[in-house]
Amino acid sequence: MFGGRLGAHASFDANPRSDRFMARRTATSLLLTRCHSEAREVFLVERAPELRFFGGYWAFPGGVLDEGDWHSPDEDEAWALRRCGLRELFEETGLLLGSIGSGWSEEVRHGLRQDLSARRPSAEAKATWQRAIATASADELEIVRPLCSMTTPPFAPVRYATQFLQVEVPEEARLEVWEGELVRGEFVRPAEALRSWRAGERLIAPPVLFLLELLESCEESKFAATVERETRAMAAGRLHPVRFVPGIFMAPLATPTLPPATTTNCFLIGDERQCVVDPATYEVGEQERLFEKMDAEIARGARFESVLVTHHHPDHVGAVAAVSRRYSLPVLAHPLTLERLPEPVATMRPIEDGAVLDLGKAPDGSPDWKLKAIHTPGHDRGHLCFVESRYRAAVVGDMMSTVSTIVIDPPEGHLATYLGSLSRLLEEPLGVVHPAHGPAHRDGHELIRTYLAHRAEREASLLAALGTEPRSIASLVSDVYTDIDPRLYALAGRSLLAGLHKLRDEGLANEQAESWSRTRA
Repeated sequence: MFGGRLGAHASFDANPRSDRFMARRTATSLLLTRCHSEAREVFLVERAPELRFFGGYWAFPGGVLDEGDWHSPDEDEAWALRRCGLRELFEETGLLLGSIGSGWSEEVRHGLRQDLSARRPSAEAKATWQRAIATASADELEIVRPLCSMTTPPFAPVRYATQFLQVEVPEEARLEVWEGELVRGEFVRPAEALRSWRAGERLIAPPVLFLLELLESCEESKFAATVERETRAMAAGRLHPVRFVPGIFMAPLATPTLPPATTTNCFLIGDERQCVVDPATYEVGEQERLFEKMDAEIARGARFESVLVTHHHPDHVGAVAAVSRRYSLPVLAHPLTLERLPEPVATMRPIEDGAVLDLGKAPDGSPDWKLKAIHTPGHDRGHLCFVESRYRAAVVGDMMSTVSTIVIDPPEGHLATYLGSLSRLLEEPLGVVHPAHGPAHRDGHELIRTYLAHRAEREASLLAALGTEPRSIASLVSDVYTDIDPRLYALAGRSLLAGLHKLRDEGLANEQAESWSRTRA
């Protein structure tokens, strides 16, 4: 979402980490504005729910930089990104700016847009577009004005270096969104978009939310300068404003976690009354970034009341004591977690399954906002998830991840118990779920069902790999985990052992001197 650098425009990347398991893509996103009835409006599109990147969220039109957007290998990338923006504008809204396509009939325009929007556009369509865009003058390309560059933080499996381009759209212009990757589009006032977000009526992609809030809070003449100032602050280390739902701020902080993850998400939950969940990092610089955000929340009138911990694993507790000391906060966790914290804290309060914390008013002003703890053992015996009552959003720790599966490591990890905890979460009315590793997922139940199906497939593969002759775990891993990087085989072996324990307990596998075989029928 945030980071990177493009030309002289605002950019930031406060936490560079290893990207050895992550892909990078360059993209554009178009902030389309118009003046309608003396009010500023922006054009938002709803992305199809099945899309992997912000599926089901409202965003700006845009897409990935294509090879055809370049006119020469050595030209400034800024020009290629402008062409990318104009192409995506045409593909997603049908709008052509300047003299581009001025000689096309309506039939030609429609056919070309249809072809370019296909998964595999024809060579003829690409060539037609490239000829048209090649005739655009520099003045016409500058209709799309670079605003800022943002790159997804290193918590996501695919990181997009996105150039945001601002375009002033004539009031009479007609934009038409075709159903496919997009569901619909509409012009809306920033204040109305933000109101509907706070009311839980629509999800808005975090970088789009960031820009909408700036549009709403500052004068139009100061907008670009404000974006520049804010992104420069992030370049200096300020945490990215990652919020998938109102009242939950996600802070991915560098931790000694397991690959492919390089960060653990810390969360600030609440509005006027807040708690900190899993202040995870051991790195002093990362802790300072968290403190800066908490201090800013206090400065605007928020009050922090507690530190919550999902479980005791090292990549979740690195700053628990530091946050507790700095802000004089009690630490709340399951008793099994409290007894295994690496540093002592002044005040510890055990919380069990079903404990409810009062959050005060929700971001939309709704009263009686609560946060409920749910005991979900299996990955860790003291593991807790937290579900808030207004939007049904959940912080799920290591019950799920959106960058990989969860390691179940015996003897602490117990696969059958873990599957039971997942099934229990299915009984909760869940909306967006926030894992400790990776971005949030829009549909909590969908993610849980995906996890349960994946575990069932993995168990079937393990049963198929087991024979009557004993085999070691090392020999089984490559047969069962055919879809992972071999560098992760050692970690996979721990989860495979958990699977073997489950089969043994069910009478389906035998253990013989650290080797395993299938029970004879």
